[in-house]
This record gives sequence, structure tokens and C-alpha cells, in this order.
Amino acid sequence: MMTHPTVLARLVAEYETESELRTAGSRRPVRQQLEDVVYTLCVSTGTQDIDAALAVARAAEYRMAR
Repeated sequence: MMTHPTVLARLVAEYETESELRTAGSRRPVRQQLEDVVYTLCVSTGTQDIDAALAVARAAEYRMAR
């Protein structure tokens, strides 16, 4: 069973936002939020690393858009 592409798209957007905040040196405690999003994306896509999770999530979003 796969998570709905809309949910995956939201998670990808959240991951990208948290990643940008972390690399920008934000003072917010983004590490835990980023780790939480990575974990959720991996579980939701049935993968074990963020690169694979992002690829699966983006492919699902692409399929839905067609």
C-alpha cells in the first residue's frame, strides 16, 4: 500500500523547506524536524534512504499529474 501522492508531495515540500533552513544556518531547531520528515518519507515510500524516498515520491506525484 502506497501513501497518496498528495501527501508525498507535501512531505517532499516540507523536506525541501527544512533542508534549506538547515543549510541557511537557521537558528530554529530544524535537525529534529528534518530527521522526522526523512523518517516519514522513507516509511511512506518503503525505502531506506532519503534519495530513494524522494525519487519514489516525485515519481508518484508525476504519475498522478499525468
